[in-house]
Amino acid sequence: MKKIDLHIHTISTISDRAFKFSLDSFRRYVSEAKLDAVAVTNHDVFDAEQFRAIQQALEVVVFPGIEINVAKGHVLVIARPSEIDDFAAKADVISQRITKIGDCISVEELTKIFGDLKSYLVIPHYDKGPPITGEALEQLKPFVSAGEVDSAKKFVRAIKDPTKLTPVLFSDSRMMEGLASLPTRQTFVDCGVLTLEALKSCLLDKAKVALSERDGNKLWQVLDSGQMLSTGLNVLIGARSTGKTHTLDQISNAISGCKYIKQFSLVQQDEAVYEREFKHGIERRRSALVDQYLAGLKRVIDDVVKVDLDADDREVGAYLDSLLKSAAEADRRDAFSKAALFDEVEFPVGNATTLQSLIESVRQVIENLEYREIIEKHVDLATLKRLAVELIELLRGKMLDTEKRRVVNALVKEIKQGLKFRTAAVQVQDVDLYAVAMDKRRVMRFTEIVECLKKDAVILQDSLQGFRIEATKQAFAGAGEVRAASGAKIGFTDVFRKYENPYNYLRELARLEGLPSGDYYKLFAKISYRILNRDGHEVSGGERSEFRLLQEIADAQNHDLLLIDEPESSFDNLFLKSEVNQILKSLSETMPVVVVTHNNTVGASIDADYLLHTTKDVSSGKPVYRIFSGYPTDKSLTCVDGTSIESHATLMNSLEAGADTYEKRRQGYEAVKDQ
Repeated sequence: MKKIDLHIHTISTISDRAFKFSLDSFRRYVSEAKLDAVAVTNHDVFDAEQFRAIQQALEVVVFPGIEINVAKGHVLVIARPSEIDDFAAKADVISQRITKIGDCISVEELTKIFGDLKSYLVIPHYDKGPPITGEALEQLKPFVSAGEVDSAKKFVRAIKDPTKLTPVLFSDSRMMEGLASLPTRQTFVDCGVLTLEALKSCLLDKAKVALSERDGNKLWQVLDSGQMLSTGLNVLIGARSTGKTHTLDQISNAISGCKYIKQFSLVQQDEAVYEREFKHGIERRRSALVDQYLAGLKRVIDDVVKVDLDADDREVGAYLDSLLKSAAEADRRDAFSKAALFDEVEFPVGNATTLQSLIESVRQVIENLEYREIIEKHVDLATLKRLAVELIELLRGKMLDTEKRRVVNALVKEIKQGLKFRTAAVQVQDVDLYAVAMDKRRVMRFTEIVECLKKDAVILQDSLQGFRIEATKQAFAGAGEVRAASGAKIGFTDVFRKYENPYNYLRELARLEGLPSGDYYKLFAKISYRILNRDGHEVSGGERSEFRLLQEIADAQNHDLLLIDEPESSFDNLFLKSEVNQILKSLSETMPVVVVTHNNTVGASIDADYLLHTTKDVSSGKPVYRIFSGYPTDKSLTCVDGTSIESHATLMNSLEAGADTYEKRRQGYEAVKDQ
């Protein structure tokens, strides 16, 4: 097995943070990480002179490469070491094309610049930002050997999924001066001689790619000391003050995307503060679902807030008054007032919103890749494209017609104004009676929606390990509740007096300074949350802590690694065994999990995939922490320095307070057992 890192930066560019390159750091990284091959892949630039200096200084295979902004994603293009000059010339074209943040090239341009991409090792950002996706990824796939991911979780997920590219995990590191810690993200490949062709062939076979040399994808390196973790469930044990929390802190600092649940972090002493924060946390986590529920109201408000019924009434009144006066003074009309345009009404100017939405829908069907096979089974894409073209042409015609109407309306308005100045006759005021009627209908429908929203009802139900989360809606009881829902430090007392009339209430909200219009929709009905236990009652203080722990663990699915420090410090054994162990074990099937524990309910009953034990020695007055690790069935646990300790004694001392205590406790349980 060969250890490779084909994503290393040596030049600070516009797409990078500032750093000063250090050849010594690069040399140290290659030596201490025991790498067999590396690639220099700077953002949109390749420096041939620097590359040759690096090549001469390192005693491993060094590939020339470049990381290119393609279709708003990143792609590694790696060449043969024997083709430096040709590669440098092509890379110069990239540098000339991408000169500022946001610049990128298309896949077609990439192919035009480099020619046959099959001559290179092409690795796009895959499950890593900014990724190559959609049409661009489909165009690149014939040339792609692997896809770069940014965590062990994503690596294992891609390895198991036959529809995904072969994953590779690289450091994406900067070889800078004063490199504090060495990168830990590399990939092992089952490859002989490390040539470009051999690597390409190897990467196309998932069976030849792994996170570790001896343990395949079961283990991966997490610290620069060489310490490994399981890609599943890890249990970390040890005596007090031996560095367990210190180890979690190290892992958290070394691995981005960690979910770290610290000891006692979910339990507070002040019950009132705890309850308030608990409710706020529930509201914050469920806010997206409530926003989705209220999305329709928000769209209605965005429309209704523009309606001014008083202005409509004034316009209709002015129209009627002018119409009556014009009729009464018909015999006094002169040449100017008799002109055809004197009482002309403006052309109605519609909008093309519906047509634009239709075009967008057709475009989504045409460009969709995820369901392309099903779409093509029922719809001919060529026909859809012709439909899109015809709709776009129709839209252009409508837009042109609309623009013509606006121009004519402006001319009519100007001429009418000029005629009005030259006559004493009454000119009939313009009014769009249809628009006025529609405004009234909008307000009526808005009122119906809000009145329905004010009625008590459950709008959301969710469950988590026996708990049930409910969101309910009801009318606000007072101005204080509205103020709390707004989050603004302004008074709502006067505004709330109009709460019974939704339209007038909205008008008053719009007059408030400091209240964003985008928040109006939150202030028509009160959304409340409550957590119910298995019996259907609201949770107690202890149950709140249990729910928060389960919620935090479940939230870890959105991260790349879960660290949890001594959950037994705050929870009883029955809860840990029946709920926590179950969810942690389930979670570890899709991502790495590290649990620190002294408790045999967690440590011995959770069926860990990997075991770690910490110790502390004092050298020259300073603590020296060591980690021994191995599989739960191993007779001994080993440190990265080669020393080992006996597994059985370690487990007994850490989880059972020693073999004697365990035996006495076992005998005590047997004595009271009902035979």
